[in-house]
Amino acid sequence: MKQQDILSRARQVMPGGGLGDFHPDVVIREGRGSRVWDEDGNEYIDYLIGSGPMILGHGHPEVLEAVAEQLSKGMTFFAQNAASIELAEEICKAVPCAEQVRYVSTGTEADMYAMRLARAFTHRDKIVKFEGGYHGMSAEAQMSLAPRSLADFPVAVADSAGIPESVRGEVLIAPFNDAEFIRSLISKYADQIAGIIVEPFQRIIPPVPGFLETLREECSRYGIVLIFDEIVTGFRFAYGGAQSVYDVVPDLCTLGKIIGGGLPLAAIAGRSDIMAHFDKNKVGAGQSVMQVGTLSGNPLAVAAGLKTLEILQRPGQYEKLERTGQTLMQGFVRCLKAAGHSAQSIGHPTLFDVVFSSESVENYREVLLGNKDKAAHFDATLRKNRILKIPGKFYISLALTDDDIAKTLGIVEDAASTLPN
Repeated sequence: MKQQDILSRARQVMPGGGLGDFHPDVVIREGRGSRVWDEDGNEYIDYLIGSGPMILGHGHPEVLEAVAEQLSKGMTFFAQNAASIELAEEICKAVPCAEQVRYVSTGTEADMYAMRLARAFTHRDKIVKFEGGYHGMSAEAQMSLAPRSLADFPVAVADSAGIPESVRGEVLIAPFNDAEFIRSLISKYADQIAGIIVEPFQRIIPPVPGFLETLREECSRYGIVLIFDEIVTGFRFAYGGAQSVYDVVPDLCTLGKIIGGGLPLAAIAGRSDIMAHFDKNKVGAGQSVMQVGTLSGNPLAVAAGLKTLEILQRPGQYEKLERTGQTLMQGFVRCLKAAGHSAQSIGHPTLFDVVFSSESVENYREVLLGNKDKAAHFDATLRKNRILKIPGKFYISLALTDDDIAKTLGIVEDAASTLPN
């Protein structure tokens, strides 16, 4: 069946004709290694990689073997399984803040429960988040994610209908990378703030020197729970995540994507005295955080995650990821500047994008100053020429080959020549 026929059917039974995530007009049929194919047989070099989890590429044979072995034993049990304990042990060994782990199925759940834990632990209500930071789909997370109107800080702006107005009053918004502002905000609201949730590397924006350290110092001073959202950066930037790279240890972190090896799995990890609020036998029913999930710690996802982490520990894996990303980041800028465009590659070698601006980019509002029309044209041209990426981000995988890199740079060079000046 042709892709257009499938899309016509989708529009009849699915809002917007899609899943609500990537561009609905691309229907992926299969993936192998660094490539995916749509339902019309068009082949793409894949920098979307499932929005990050397929760091080894699609269909890695060792991961498939691990999943198949578990599949023959059972798909899910809603009960403890030994492999989930083994994965929790591995996370606790690898991630600096992790003393205990609780599984969920999605990053949204992990971030929601991390914020709820902070409230339970501190007996306070307010959450601080940073404008433009993405923490899933909960009501708190949908505050000032991509606000259409830029309110004065720390006023929150809801990015979705259906969120009660009362939620806005419990979320304080700050600009990323502004240590002076966060100090001032905390000094004013310290006795009301339960937690600060932050992507240590916000979307594609690196932390400026001293910013994460300031968050750690202020949270320690005022008894605030510091939460690192490492759904994206965990096991991507390094085996211990961004917190090991930046040497700043939060109280809690959230993990997802890579730890499930392409299957639904996420986790909250952190200090045992905070995590104890998941255990009513320790803290009492009135102080415990209820958490139940039908597929939490699903044995298929755990098997895929364990094998993925095993492979990532092998010599040279992270060096290869960074080398690939650096080649692409530098090549993109070279191609675009040669065609007369002001552009820069912003991010980390394993996770980045092009911003069409020559100005510094340290927060959400500075990203907005980039030329959005050029960015949209650039992304559309790449997709037309069979490069698959999410708007705003290239994800690097270990499956990418020298041929993939060369083809990508050739397509970028051609795209640069067609961009409007």
